[in-house]
Amino acid sequence: MTDLHPLSGVYAAAVTPYLGIPKTPGKPDTAFDFELLAGFLHFLAERGCHGSLLFGTTGEGPSFSPREREAVLRSIRVIRHQIRDFKLLVGTGTSSLSETIELTKLACDLGFDGTVVLPPYYYRKATDDGLFQWFSELIEQAVPQGKYLLGYHIPPMTGLGFSLDLLERLKTKFPDRFAGVKDSSHDESFATALGERFGKDLLVLNGTDSYFHHALKNHAQGAITAPANLISDNLRNIWDMFQEGGDPSKVQAKVTAQRHFLEQFSPIAPILKGLLHKIHGLPLWAVRPPLEHLDERTLEDAAEKFLRI
Repeated sequence: MTDLHPLSGVYAAAVTPYLGIPKTPGKPDTAFDFELLAGFLHFLAERGCHGSLLFGTTGEGPSFSPREREAVLRSIRVIRHQIRDFKLLVGTGTSSLSETIELTKLACDLGFDGTVVLPPYYYRKATDDGLFQWFSELIEQAVPQGKYLLGYHIPPMTGLGFSLDLLERLKTKFPDRFAGVKDSSHDESFATALGERFGKDLLVLNGTDSYFHHALKNHAQGAITAPANLISDNLRNIWDMFQEGGDPSKVQAKVTAQRHFLEQFSPIAPILKGLLHKIHGLPLWAVRPPLEHLDERTLEDAAEKFLRI
């Protein structure tokens, strides 16, 4: 298809590799390691991902300070020269407008393909007018022409999200720079409403694997999901079959079962890191508090069950 947005495709909301368990002598087990992340992005590319989102919910983005995010962004940008056509998105949202502006501008200046921005989640009673002003200032100050920002719609985590009217106002004011929305509402009816309201005029990247095919049929142009760390091959099959006019229903049924299994574990980062270790032989990466590691028996049992799906 030729009418797809440049950021369309299948993305993994990547876990963040910290130095493994047990601790490396002289380093905390939640210290960032560039080589680990670079290798993991190669792994995702080889398994069919068009790109990856760094510092999303699954990547424990809110656990990073702005200074830590800056250090990682400055280090990881070289990956774009190592993996052909692999797109890099960055989560830059905080409750502080000034911090969000600084992080978003940095990501744009460093050549990342786009930013994904949460609404200011501390202010859960913010109105559409207030959110419109917040995002307008952000885009005007941090997103130059030729760069893209997506709103991150995840009400279960933030307590507020993007109404259809707010999305339309932002798209009208910033028709190119405000690309669209990562829809992690886990609300199938919202995916339908997005398609009915905007068609392909708004880039929608679906965040719920279990209705990826449904979202595509309603004009979504891809997905950014946590399970894509493990099942990007199946998600890519759904994407490819849909673009070719085929019926990915059987693959979607497997993806739905995989998603439902992983949903038993929340937050999802610990189980994803554990299964990447058990199934694919990657290092057993740490998580930052308040997240907790899963015990060996739980991981063994989960890996066995997951592989039977």
